[in-house]
Amino acid sequence: MRRLLNNLTFRVLVAITLGVILGVVSPGAAKAMRPLGDTFVNLVKMVIAPIVFFTIVLGIATLGDLKRVGRVGGKALVYFEVVTTFALAIGLVVVNVIKPGAGLDVSRLAGGDISRYTTQAEQMTFVDFVTHIVPANMLEAFVRGEMLQVVFVAVLFGVALSALGETARPALAVFEVLSKALFRIVGIIMIVAPIGAFGAMAFTVGNFGLRTLIPLGKLMLSVYTTMFLFVFVVLNLIARAYGFSLWRFLRYIWEEILLVLGTSSSEAALPRLMDKLEKFGCAKPIVGLVVPTGYSFNLDGTSIYLSMATVFLAQVSGVTLSLGQELTVLGVLMLTSKGAAGVTGSGFIVLASTLSAMKIIPVESIALLLGVDRFMSEARAIVNLIGNGVATVVIAKSEKAFDVEQNRRALAGHVVLEEDAPLRESEVVRSAASV
Repeated sequence: MRRLLNNLTFRVLVAITLGVILGVVSPGAAKAMRPLGDTFVNLVKMVIAPIVFFTIVLGIATLGDLKRVGRVGGKALVYFEVVTTFALAIGLVVVNVIKPGAGLDVSRLAGGDISRYTTQAEQMTFVDFVTHIVPANMLEAFVRGEMLQVVFVAVLFGVALSALGETARPALAVFEVLSKALFRIVGIIMIVAPIGAFGAMAFTVGNFGLRTLIPLGKLMLSVYTTMFLFVFVVLNLIARAYGFSLWRFLRYIWEEILLVLGTSSSEAALPRLMDKLEKFGCAKPIVGLVVPTGYSFNLDGTSIYLSMATVFLAQVSGVTLSLGQELTVLGVLMLTSKGAAGVTGSGFIVLASTLSAMKIIPVESIALLLGVDRFMSEARAIVNLIGNGVATVVIAKSEKAFDVEQNRRALAGHVVLEEDAPLRESEVVRSAASV
């Protein structure tokens, strides 16, 4: 029994269940739990920027071959674009077949204030996004937690240290120690993960209520079904093509999936995902370059939701989209989904900018989704997490930077995460990774 109570997977599952129960039984008390979830997510975000920085710098500096770094980055971006486009396309196909918005009584749907999303959408351009990658101040990127800016600074720093050769060894030794210390901090933070998951889930159910799901139940079912098919068909085929089992990989990162489910934030699992991928057999430079970049460019779950939501709103509004117009939706989303990367509420911002660009579907119609969006954010975040994990393994294997023996040990439960070592919770890793 004691071993079960020490299992992080079990504790998070119990916390999520209790959060749902409190949200249903006492919505008022559940809403007051929001600070618990927000504080936990902030704790994790606190260490994301330095972890990403040190991981990338150490990876590039120890790799030495800068041509390979460029090849890995280019290969990752091509992979992201192809898979994301496929996610957008499969969303369009399913929503046209199921037609969740056809015949829906709009009067039964609760609206909401969308002014802040439409305002940000008007200000967002792809050119602004590209220029924003370069920070005006190197430290500003860390202070504001701008992921792509941190990646940009880290790549430059890693390249510079690599060029210094032996002179940079003392700095790399210090960075290695600091990196390990940060992962130990993540281990300490994970002790309160169940509390954060409880607070976030209780607030979601208490604030929005399960009743809001009924009118839009068909849309939710369509979105969840599409994401399930994407993971277990598309990503499964990709995994098989590159010689690894998707199912075993999912069991290996099960704790991170539950963490995302409880907090609705894929960032909450970012540090642990990076460490686990390295322990899974992926080389440090691959993990450092692919995962942080993927969190901005490889949002498969978000892409599926956006394409389906756009056509759903057209169906609700009585607008019939031609094949050409749906292909236009696909093209616009390919650009706008990158332009809002890392922005709070980016899903609605991208949706608003897409509708504004098309000028066919009323932008105001996105207010119909506000009440139910939170209940689909978990699915989006989980698919984003899985998609980036699979992408990292694929790139590592394609670059012959995958340690097969290390992978066997990880799947057998013999590899202890860096952050779990001081907590004596290696059994947590074993239970999550065992097959």
